[in-house]
Amino acid sequence: MNLPDALPTPAWVATPAGGALLAALDAAAGATRLVGGAVRDGLLGLAGADIDLATRFQPDEVMRRVKAAGLKAVPTGIAHGTVTVVGDGLVAEVTTLRRDVHSFGRHAEVAFTDDWREDAARRDFTINALYARLPGGGIDDHAGGLADLAAGRVRFIGDPLQRIAEDHLRILRFFRFSARFAAVIDADGLAACVVRANDLMALSRERIAMELRLLLALPDPLATLALMLDQGIFRPVLPELVAERLPVLARTIAAEAAAGLAPAWERRLAALLPVGETRTAADVGARLKLSNLQRVRLVAAVQPAGPAPYWAAAYRDGGEAVTDRLLIAGAAEAALPLIGWQRPRLPASGKDIIARGVAPGPEVAKRLGAFERAWVAAGFPDDAGAVAAMLDAAAANT
Repeated sequence: MNLPDALPTPAWVATPAGGALLAALDAAAGATRLVGGAVRDGLLGLAGADIDLATRFQPDEVMRRVKAAGLKAVPTGIAHGTVTVVGDGLVAEVTTLRRDVHSFGRHAEVAFTDDWREDAARRDFTINALYARLPGGGIDDHAGGLADLAAGRVRFIGDPLQRIAEDHLRILRFFRFSARFAAVIDADGLAACVVRANDLMALSRERIAMELRLLLALPDPLATLALMLDQGIFRPVLPELVAERLPVLARTIAAEAAAGLAPAWERRLAALLPVGETRTAADVGARLKLSNLQRVRLVAAVQPAGPAPYWAAAYRDGGEAVTDRLLIAGAAEAALPLIGWQRPRLPASGKDIIARGVAPGPEVAKRLGAFERAWVAAGFPDDAGAVAAMLDAAAANT
């Protein structure tokens, strides 16, 4: 792949807040540079990532300069050198150049430095250690990231085992970035991830869930997931994910595309779990500490789609749940009418049953339930005459 000689100027640079920030931190003189995903993605012509700036200025000096420029400075990670800058339409993280002194899995003791090479050496992958001088866009590459980006290669900086020891989450990030950018998997990186897969047990389940969500939400993560399952990457933390379910995931991805739907990571995770095993889905959702809504969706999605027509199931469980089940089953055409479907309101109440001569009490609820079942089976008619006839039949039932 041919990359541009310089980073195309990001749109935020030309905004008043962006210009004020760059001027305050002497970006034109090279004291502050754009780094990480925004540089990587910009060189590939992808939509802009978060704005991360690396600077030679100490955090207190960053705070002083930013405030003097009329921008808001929030010390979100001041101990590790990070200040969040907020302006009109701008949110940027500014971090002082650092080197690791000691690291403890996901926690590191850092020292500030003014050496760009030291800062690059502590980052995870070469393609994430590219620095762009703004506003011109000239690239500083201290780790060989440009060559790797052009070749479609995700490679750890330095010793992969050491990088993983510094931050266990890098195992999952290696696979996610490989799914996005790699033409082939880096053999040294893969070997290190396999050896250190048990390190994932030391991570918070929320961080694992975040990486899994980002991976599953990619357009087509199938090949990467197949590799991860084949190499036992998930086994220490998610043994429920097995290679035998990959054809179901492939079917789900194809059905999403056929239905014109964006990837839904909860649906794709459900596709990797056994059909009907709601307890398994609930256990996985709890272990990953998903939100209540995410857990409900996951449990609902693993249930069988059931027979057509699907309106009754959609009325009972929601259109999204039945859509998920149908897409997992590969039934894109059957799912189309349910996309965006809203549950209709029952056009009757107990008063309508009482008005037809049924005495108040438990029998009213029973007759209203009979009406609701008939109304759902008939496809939710809203014609007043049809509704009245159904109410008459329900009230007269003995």
